[in-house]
Amino acid sequence: MNAMVIIGAGECGARAAFALRESGWSGRIVLIGNEPGMPYERPPLSKPTETGVCHRPVCDEASLRDAQIDYLAGVEVKSLDRVSKRAYLSDGRDMAFEKLLFATGARARPLSCPGGERALSFRTLIDAQRLYGAIAGVRHVAVVGAGLIGMELAATLRTAEIDVTVIEAGPRPLGRAVPAMLAERLLARHRQEGVRFVFGTGVSSVDDQAVVLSDGTVIQADVVVAAIGVIPETALAEREGLVVDNGIVVDTQLTTSDSNLFAAGDCARAPCRHSNGVPVRLESWRNARDQGEHAAKSMLGEATSFDAVPWFWSDQYDLGLQIAGIPDPVRPSIERRLSDDAHVLFQFGDDGHLASASGLGKGNGIAKEIKLAEMLIARRASPSPASLQDPAINLKSLLRA
Repeated sequence: MNAMVIIGAGECGARAAFALRESGWSGRIVLIGNEPGMPYERPPLSKPTETGVCHRPVCDEASLRDAQIDYLAGVEVKSLDRVSKRAYLSDGRDMAFEKLLFATGARARPLSCPGGERALSFRTLIDAQRLYGAIAGVRHVAVVGAGLIGMELAATLRTAEIDVTVIEAGPRPLGRAVPAMLAERLLARHRQEGVRFVFGTGVSSVDDQAVVLSDGTVIQADVVVAAIGVIPETALAEREGLVVDNGIVVDTQLTTSDSNLFAAGDCARAPCRHSNGVPVRLESWRNARDQGEHAAKSMLGEATSFDAVPWFWSDQYDLGLQIAGIPDPVRPSIERRLSDDAHVLFQFGDDGHLASASGLGKGNGIAKEIKLAEMLIARRASPSPASLQDPAINLKSLLRA
């Protein structure tokens, strides 16, 4: 019996490996990671502890051993023979596979301007260790990019009493995924904490002491961090002739253009009813985990359609942001105000079903509301706008209805 091979040992790949065993696969499972050490979670990297980087393993050696998963760390898959179903590794080994999963994730997008190589990236454990080592004793850090990672890093740095300037080419922060009302509230909180923002301009160059903006403005900075998004890791898939378009293109079962090869997580672009059927590549911890589990079942022939509700969160200072579904920046929202500092925005789709819920509040103040909203979205519920707007009406009652 050939092995089930998984390329990529992040949250997605590790979860897929365990799900294969839990779903009844009795043969060999090989999990291949190009980083040294055990698989680890990425979200905690932007939230360091007093002793340094928050390194939270996905699993340990004992759990891998108990599940009889062969873990190969610090190894890359250099090529595949799709006809004979064989994988060739960077350490000279090769192995036959029954099915193979691409869980290769994504890499940080670098700055392309002169001096851009001086900017630190933030994606891996090594990136986090390098950044937190570099900021020791510095006065000012410039963060290029006001997406979720850029904003979380800004909050972390300000908490450490470091002066921070965030540079964003767009007109506002969090422009891709967060409704404007919530983004503005987060922006106000950052400004209250002393973070400076520059919007509507790019970076012309970077040197050892400053960032020069495209309008000629000079921002003094001891350290520069590039937080301008990620690029899906698709090089191997492209070399092997799979269909790639801003990610490895898969169907609703997460199967690639080769029926023996699958893709999941940050590297995969899949059909999604929550984006009006347009294929999307979702970059979140939850999606990586959900797609990893689903891909394992598809590799075993359980051909169901992946239909999990997208969900992500972000913690900045004492504020917690959670979003279920995919908000539409031009669609009107219905506001449910839970208190002066906690509210949820709902949107309906063209079909009249609840499409998204976005909440912001202190701590986990909106977590229960978002969880219930996620369940409503999954069930294709169509509650009345008035019932969503009224905080006296329990969302659980809408589920029962």
